[in-house]
Amino acid sequence: MERQLEELNLLKHSLLNGEKLLFTDNADTWNSLLESHSDLSFSGNSPSQASKTDDLSPAKFRITAQGSPIQFEVTIPCEYNGSELSVDLSQCVSVRGDQISRTAQERWQNIVVECAAELSGSEYPIYELISVHLLPRLHEEISSDESEALAIRDSENDVVTSGRSHEDSSSYHALLTSHHLVSPTKRRNMQHWSSQLSISGFAKVGYPGVIYCQGDREQVEEFVANIRAMQWLALKLRFMEPIPENEVPKKQEKRRWVEFEKVGEVVEEMRQLGREAYITEMGIGSTGNAATK
Repeated sequence: MERQLEELNLLKHSLLNGEKLLFTDNADTWNSLLESHSDLSFSGNSPSQASKTDDLSPAKFRITAQGSPIQFEVTIPCEYNGSELSVDLSQCVSVRGDQISRTAQERWQNIVVECAAELSGSEYPIYELISVHLLPRLHEEISSDESEALAIRDSENDVVTSGRSHEDSSSYHALLTSHHLVSPTKRRNMQHWSSQLSISGFAKVGYPGVIYCQGDREQVEEFVANIRAMQWLALKLRFMEPIPENEVPKKQEKRRWVEFEKVGEVVEEMRQLGREAYITEMGIGSTGNAATK
């Protein structure tokens, strides 16, 4: 019995954070014996304490590790004296778990048998089987499962991020009008920004001023923000929205920025893009404005 308590004490104090040893039979008595053995050698116990061990059932306890459904249920026979030859170690440890499959249970039971077979001449065979072999193997599996779960989450996040990126980079267009567009500086700036941001579209110079742009959402938003930051007379953002899918060209066209001088040229350009209504519905290029320059 002293030998068993010594080995149990060694096992208990070797456990890491998240690992537990829980007695499942006569728990109070066994916990009391272990506490006493931590302070005194068993030979120093009074006869009354020693007599308490005479009728004790075999030590039965459960070893668990946080993050794993696998549990090792251990039974130390009364005849166990610290030698692996005194008992069949593989029969002392059973694999349990409420949320494990039969396949997983059988696999881990085979691991117990394999690890027990590797022990030879150990001074503390049960301690070594659990602390040196089984728990490290269990932590390897926990880490592997966590890595796999993390990889799955990362993959899902990549899909979400990809979806968001696709949404953010979807085709947008915007239309702005102003009282006039004459300033060479503004025209040069728009030419520069369209090239820098891969924006295509046009500017109708003179009276009124009309600006139409299309490209990826982020670039269109930046282009419009740049325009609005300049000094204008009666500048209006008519719309900035996604281009309907049926209006997005299947074949990517080369980005270009052009200038027009007549409203009729604007209407023709929008007609070729299949977006004439965006102009005419706002009164640009309608009959009343057909001759506007």
